[in-house]
Amino acid sequence: MSIQTANLGFPRIGRQRELKFALEDFWSGKSDEATLQAKARTLRAAHWQHQREAGISIIPSNDFSLYDHVLDLAVMTGAIPDGYGWTGGPVSIATLFALARGSAGTGSHLCNCNGQSPDGAETKPALEMTKWFDTNYHYLVPELHAGQTFGLTGNKPLEHFREAAALGIHTRPVILGPVTFLTLAKTRDGSASLALLEKLLPVYGQILKELKAAGADWVQMDEPCLVTSLSTIEKEALVQAYRYFAAEVPGLSLMLATYFGGLEDNLETALSLPVAGLHVDLVRAPQTLAPLLANTPEHLRLSLGIIDGRNVWRADLANCLERISAAATWPGGIEIAPSCSLLHVPVDLALETDLDQELASWLAFATQKLGELAALRNALAARASGSSQLDGDTQAAFDTAAAALATRSRSHRVSDPAVQARVQALGTGQHLRGAPFALRQVLQRTRNPLPLFPTTTIGSFPQTADVRKARALHGRGKLADEDYTAFLKRETAAAIRWQDEIGLDVLVHGEFERNDMVQYFGEQLKGFAFTRNAWVQSYGSRCVRPPIIYGDVSRPAPMTVDWWRFAQSQTGKPVKGMLTGPVTILNWSFVRDDLPRETVCRQIALAIRDEVSDLEAAGASMIQIDEAALREGLPLRRRDWDHYLDWAIRCFRICCSEAGDSTQIHTHMCYSEFNGILPAIIAMDADVISIEASRSRMELLDALTSQGYPNEIGPGIYDIHSPGIPGSGEIETLLGLARQRLRDGQLWVNPDCGLKTRKWDEVRPALINMVEAARALRRATNAHTQGGDAA
Repeated sequence: MSIQTANLGFPRIGRQRELKFALEDFWSGKSDEATLQAKARTLRAAHWQHQREAGISIIPSNDFSLYDHVLDLAVMTGAIPDGYGWTGGPVSIATLFALARGSAGTGSHLCNCNGQSPDGAETKPALEMTKWFDTNYHYLVPELHAGQTFGLTGNKPLEHFREAAALGIHTRPVILGPVTFLTLAKTRDGSASLALLEKLLPVYGQILKELKAAGADWVQMDEPCLVTSLSTIEKEALVQAYRYFAAEVPGLSLMLATYFGGLEDNLETALSLPVAGLHVDLVRAPQTLAPLLANTPEHLRLSLGIIDGRNVWRADLANCLERISAAATWPGGIEIAPSCSLLHVPVDLALETDLDQELASWLAFATQKLGELAALRNALAARASGSSQLDGDTQAAFDTAAAALATRSRSHRVSDPAVQARVQALGTGQHLRGAPFALRQVLQRTRNPLPLFPTTTIGSFPQTADVRKARALHGRGKLADEDYTAFLKRETAAAIRWQDEIGLDVLVHGEFERNDMVQYFGEQLKGFAFTRNAWVQSYGSRCVRPPIIYGDVSRPAPMTVDWWRFAQSQTGKPVKGMLTGPVTILNWSFVRDDLPRETVCRQIALAIRDEVSDLEAAGASMIQIDEAALREGLPLRRRDWDHYLDWAIRCFRICCSEAGDSTQIHTHMCYSEFNGILPAIIAMDADVISIEASRSRMELLDALTSQGYPNEIGPGIYDIHSPGIPGSGEIETLLGLARQRLRDGQLWVNPDCGLKTRKWDEVRPALINMVEAARALRRATNAHTQGGDAA
């Protein structure tokens, strides 16, 4: 019997976001590939050494990626669609980033990275991007087809294993399992992705054989699909895959890693697989441990995910120890681990020198969680040996955790009786608007007569270097409030003037005063805390600092009214009020763990409803309440969807419930595959919904239109996550595809998402082309209508 500490993955971005800046320097041409790769090696070495110094026995490798681990696996196995410049052999970094960010093709000035385009590449969009299970991390969706072939283009797990070994660190390579990989992939021809398993397995076998030959004794194989509702075919695929590995690579121990939920009805399948170890998530599914111990063969090593890898709260070490004490003498050996990779939490709490010390004492980031693992391991080992005494450092860790938990439970800042009473007073009808959509639509069109195919944007405009500099100076107290406000007004007025000039129909103020669509609101709401350096990777170089919801939420004062009023004063066209919805604020925050999530969401909804009322009172006729993260909050088991959607949609509707019938409510949703949740989308009853649709070439509309979605829709007609500039002809083509699915009176014209992360030299021509495409469509439609009337 042995007890070890293990980590499933460490944040890639670095303590100071070194990866982000290295990538962006390379993409902009400020550095070359050799410099980028050298910085990446330096980061990996620092992470491995950091984990070893923290007392982690089993350190992962291949958890690092320049962009995304799912994309890495697709590239490594040769699952690269045509048109990205790859014809076999090793894959260039230009092709990798073309898949991630899009490519403008050879000879174009719109290259995707460092002036490079993949040789022979045509203009191609990036692969579709969606959320990694129910987290806030994005992955690139592999594109496959029925005739797909696979081949090893390079062995990245082997390279990183050897890299660590050269530093004297023996690691456990991490690989995304073949069944999860295929279930996450998309087939363009509608074929079954799992039918490709037999072709894929030999490539995995080659990877594992080369790792074993290099000295790897264990490999962590991630199969988070095991916590979802699996079909018989999917379960059979798991059996097929792991029997293949056992036969092809005997003697190599596999740690089958599951996370984000419980195994439940998949426990029998997991235990039937010929692997040497099994990791389970005891944070999301604490009930897993008892049936696991009762049914697991004694030779199997158990990895207990007892420290929360997805939230920032300090662990209750005493409680954790009691929960896993039954496994202390497990014959096959125990690993004490986080529930999942620490990719989803910030790197180091020690960087937060400005954070309130009481609040900071309640928190643990990735570095602190490594320390919690070590303390739990020592305590469990003591218990297994029959000792009741802990060493000094371990006892101190337990005492500190207990003190923080007690302080948090009785802190006055956590509880607000007025907020709690307001939530309890919500009645059954307080989420409904006054009139049905058909009547509201007439009133809204009378109030704001718009042309056919009205044009707008989603909300934000580029956050230029000047904007970021001014914000930083203001934050450091080096730019006075009045000077900062004057600067923001100049930026806002210029954005309104430019939108007027190019002919957009419905304007936005650009959100230059906002650092982030969630943080901006959280900073003005009670119950939220913010950090300076607690960055988490969202995708590629995109990093976010999620707010921390620590207490009851309320809105002390209006948050957006003054900026909306100023923007509207600059134009005669309607300017949308721009708000972030309660479900998105919830899902993009680190949420308190002492209340049900739905209760916290209702608190936020009431705060946003107050803001809607104040915007409307100020004269706003259009208010956009973004619910970009609605779908990503779906539970992983379908049986739990209805409960989540019921309270999530109700919270959105609480926000709108006091808006007048002539006030047009918009919402925006990202990465929204609507299959399976269409009734909930309809139940939102937003007057206008905008969605990302360009990468799928409008396929996402099919789910909405198949049942006759009645309200108005703005399908995104160009991908803002790619650096290319769409031509008006390309946009017209996508609008034509949208018209095949929507009535003309339903169709709005807008980009896929906000434009904050783009540059003005990309945004200006793209939006000009978008406006021209809408005008061309109007001319063609009017000519057709007039010709029909004349006939």
